[in-house]
Amino acid sequence: MNEYSGDNEAAVAGDISHDLDLATVFESQGAEGEMEAMAVHGVLVANGIDAVLMGSSSLPNLPFIVKVPLETQAEAQRLLAEAQAAGPAAADEAEQAGEAEPGATAPL
Repeated sequence: MNEYSGDNEAAVAGDISHDLDLATVFESQGAEGEMEAMAVHGVLVANGIDAVLMGSSSLPNLPFIVKVPLETQAEAQRLLAEAQAAGPAAADEAEQAGEAEPGATAPL
């Protein structure tokens, strides 16, 4: 008898699959959908939040989706709201600050 046979309640009690659930924090479709999703994914990963980018360039009729672990959904949404509120000016400022650091290299 293996660990998966027997009482169904015992199997459900040890089920950790809900700990692995993902929550959608961004979805976009259209000409700029992939670029927007990649930017969102980058913001999340840069802030230490694991994120999954889903979508296909070869199927433009399907959306691009960014998902995070359910337990980090609130933090991810907060970070995205902050990034959106800061706007492009904050991105330019961060880029300039990175260039001013000693030893920083220019992108190729």
